[in-house]
Amino acid sequence: MPEYTGYRGTSLEFLKSNNLVVGDSVKITSDLTYSGIIMPRYEHQDDKHIVLKLNSGYNIGLDLDQISKVEKLSSSEKIRNIEQKIKKNPSLPNILLLSTGGTIASKVDYRTGAVTPILTAEELNSSVPELSKMANIDTEVLFSEYSENIMPDHWLQIANKLVEFADSKYSGIIIAHGTDTMHYTSSFLSFALAGYPIPVVLVGSQRSSDRASSDAALNLIGATRFLVECKTNGVYVVMHHDESDETISCHYGTRVRKNHTSKRSAFETIGDNPAYLIIDDKIQKNAKDDYFKTSEFTPKINLDARVALVKYYPGYRADLLEKIIDMDYRAIIFEGTGLGHIGKILYDNVKKAHEKGIFLGMTSQCIDGRVGMTVYESGRDLLNLGIVPLENMIPEVALVKAMWVLGNSDNPEEIKKIMLENISSEMSK
Repeated sequence: MPEYTGYRGTSLEFLKSNNLVVGDSVKITSDLTYSGIIMPRYEHQDDKHIVLKLNSGYNIGLDLDQISKVEKLSSSEKIRNIEQKIKKNPSLPNILLLSTGGTIASKVDYRTGAVTPILTAEELNSSVPELSKMANIDTEVLFSEYSENIMPDHWLQIANKLVEFADSKYSGIIIAHGTDTMHYTSSFLSFALAGYPIPVVLVGSQRSSDRASSDAALNLIGATRFLVECKTNGVYVVMHHDESDETISCHYGTRVRKNHTSKRSAFETIGDNPAYLIIDDKIQKNAKDDYFKTSEFTPKINLDARVALVKYYPGYRADLLEKIIDMDYRAIIFEGTGLGHIGKILYDNVKKAHEKGIFLGMTSQCIDGRVGMTVYESGRDLLNLGIVPLENMIPEVALVKAMWVLGNSDNPEEIKKIMLENISSEMSK
C-alpha cells in the first residue's frame, strides 16, 4: 500500500492508530519536538521507528517508544505543488532536457513523501523558476535509473536520441544524470557524437533537491546559462566548482572524473583547469584548443563492451588475468602503477593476450600525469610485449573509448591508431 510504504508490524500499527499515512505533515514530541512529513521507509529496516523529513530537508528516524505526542498538521491530500502552465517566450532560446535519472531532475512528492522524477516543463519551472527566464525548456524522460545501473546499452539509447535533434531548433541539450557514472556516459557521447553541432551538457546533483545544501538548482541554472551564452559545441559535464555557490565548472566530457563521494565540488578536470567557468553569471573560457570543431558530424554509435579494466596491485594473481584472456575479451586496459607498470608475474599472460590479438592499453593509477613506459626497464619490457601507452588518458575514459573503437573496427592496426588519436580532447597536450 503506497500510503504505508515500508511500514510493517509495530510502526504500521502506530500510523494506523494515529490516522496517519506517508506524506502527512505532523508535529511529534519525543526527546525534542519535531515538525515534518512522514516519509516512506526502507523495506528491510526494523518496525520500531518512523521516518520524518524535517523542514531542513534532512530525514530523521524516531523511536516509537520515545514518542509522547503526535499532532497531525495537514493531510497529504492537501499538500500539493501548484504548477502553472508556462507560456513560451519567442525571444528566448530553446533548450531540451533529457532525463535519465538521478536526483538532479527530481523533486519531493509531498503526497507520498517520496522523491520522484520531474516529468514536465511545468514541474521543472516549479522547482527551478529561474530557468524559464533564461530559455524555453522542453523535457523528455528517456529512462529513470540510478547511475550505477546505467549500462553501455543506455549510452546507445542516449546517443541515438541526441542524433534526432542534431538539426533541431535547440541551442543545446541538457542530460540529467546520476553522478556516480556520469563521466562514463559523457565519454561515450564525446566519441560517438564527435562533431555534434550543438553543445551537450551532463548535469548531476550531489545532494538531493529537498536538502538546504542541494546543488541541483544551481547546477541546472549554470548548465542552461552555458548553453545559452557560450557559442561552442561538444560534450561537457557541468557541476559545482567548489563548496561555494559562486562558481560552476564546465568540464570536457573526456577529461573529468568524480574525485569525492559527497562534496558538491566532487567533479574535477584532470591535468588542467575546467574548459569553462561560470563566475557570478559570467562565462570565463579556459580552453586553449577546441577539439570539437570538426568539419562534418558523422555519428558512430556502435560499441563492443568486451573490454576489461584491470587495476594492478601488489598481490594481483596471474590466474585472474588468465581468466579474462580466456573469456573472449577483445581489449584490456591496465591501470598500472606510476608511469605505467605491472608486475613481471603477469608478463606471460600479457604475451599470450597480445598473441591472441587482444588490444592492450596502459594508463596510470595516478590521478594526474602522463604514462611514460620508456623510462624504466620494466616499462620497456611491457612495450616489447605489446602494451600500448595511452598518454594521460583517464583509465575509465580509456575503457569507454576502447569499447567504442572496437564497436567500429575489427582491424588491429586501425584499433591501435584510433586509440592513439585525440578524438575529443581525451588526451590533453
